[in-house]
Amino acid sequence: MAEGGDAATVAHEAGNAVQETPKAEPEKAAAPAEPAPPAEPAEPTVRTIVLTGHGGYDKLSVQQKPQPKAGKGEVLVRVKAAGLNFSELMVRQGLHDRMTKPPVVLGMEAAGVIEELGEDVSGLEVGQNVICLAQTGMWREIVAVPATNVFIMPEEMSYEEGAAIPLSYLTAYFMLFDFGNLRPGKSLLVHIAAGGVGWAATQLAKTVDNVTIFGTASASKHDAIKENGVDHPIDYRTRDYAEEIKNISPKGVDVVLDPLGGADTSKGLQLLRPMGKIVTYGSANMVKGENRNLMKMAKTLWQSTSVSPVSLVKTNKAIAGFQLAHLTGEIELVRSAFQDILNMYKDGKIKPRIDSVWAFEQVAEAMQQMNERRNIGKVILSPEKEPTKPAEGDAAPTSPLKKKKPSLFRRLSKRASRSKDEGEKKDEVKQTEEKVDEAVKEEAPTEPAAQEEKKDEAPAEEPEKIEVAVENPAETDDAKAAAADVVPDDKPVENEEKADGDASQEAN
Repeated sequence: MAEGGDAATVAHEAGNAVQETPKAEPEKAAAPAEPAPPAEPAEPTVRTIVLTGHGGYDKLSVQQKPQPKAGKGEVLVRVKAAGLNFSELMVRQGLHDRMTKPPVVLGMEAAGVIEELGEDVSGLEVGQNVICLAQTGMWREIVAVPATNVFIMPEEMSYEEGAAIPLSYLTAYFMLFDFGNLRPGKSLLVHIAAGGVGWAATQLAKTVDNVTIFGTASASKHDAIKENGVDHPIDYRTRDYAEEIKNISPKGVDVVLDPLGGADTSKGLQLLRPMGKIVTYGSANMVKGENRNLMKMAKTLWQSTSVSPVSLVKTNKAIAGFQLAHLTGEIELVRSAFQDILNMYKDGKIKPRIDSVWAFEQVAEAMQQMNERRNIGKVILSPEKEPTKPAEGDAAPTSPLKKKKPSLFRRLSKRASRSKDEGEKKDEVKQTEEKVDEAVKEEAPTEPAAQEEKKDEAPAEEPEKIEVAVENPAETDDAKAAAADVVPDDKPVENEEKADGDASQEAN
């Protein structure tokens, strides 16, 4: 019994031990991870033509830039076409008076569709086709423009025509009707009659009865400008336009529109009849080639006319200057004139001519088209047009590969450096010759000893001559190049002024 009792006691205690053993707690399920905050949507971007610096065609590139937003009183417009003007060529070269430090987006006119209206905008609707006007920044896929600078396009007008009208026709309008006071029976000289402003001025002048128009252009463009309304086309490349006008109209003309500057402004002033007016609106004569030409610029400024008020009083003539970009504070004046122009378009009195349409990526080729005076009418840029390969024989601009002619200062500095090197070389040669002479003297015996040796020994051979090759600096390649540099770059060329005129008359 004792053993059985002991066994029961042991079993009971064992059972209590088992009960006292703590049970392992089940593992808790991992808490679900907190969801990551949603990624912020990327800021939308638009393709933009950016001027990265002043210089050649390679200073223009298409980049992705943040999409503009419509602010208070602004309209967001998707651009379908944008205009290219001669002023943009001058800005690229660093010649324009409205200089903006690069990087900058160019473009002053465009046409497109309204996508969004900013606060406090009335009279416009999303989806309307409109024309936009601005100081700069129109060469983008989407632009934000003050509503006061937006005009509803006529239904029959194309986007290309809408982008071609603002600058050219407004400039011609103000020069002819405000400054020029063009009236029936008057006569007019239009330079660069095949360009954007010249084309517009011819059409607007023809809205006045019995106006005689003289227009300058290369011979290949005469049929086009005659069809547009020019009565007397003149090939400035082969003839003196002033003499040609005087042969037809001995007293001259009533109004001259001058985009050239320099010597041509003086000629235009002399062509005016009493009570005549010349309106200058550019300096195309400054632009020669792809890059800025300081000599050409200086020459144009030197030849510019300096007129005293007394001389104007004595001749009963007037001089005016115009640039649309400087009418920023006169928006009502601009809107009134532009509405008049749009009404003329609706009535069939005017119609812009589109020379060519280029993709954004081909802005360099578009500028080259204008710079080389190959356009008749307006050159247009389109963000929706696909780039095309250049036709055979029409190579794309290659400004990065062109060897730029060094400036006069650099050439003179290089020449001075070469002269210094040549002087140092001469000194080294002279020092070498002196050391050789000293060595020869040290090795040669004295005169008495030499006479004794001659008696006892056979005549000694003449000491070997040590020749020092002295290179004539004047015959080195560098020296020849220096001699060539002495020839002045501004060597007189026959008919130089006429040749320079060829490069500027076809501008814009």
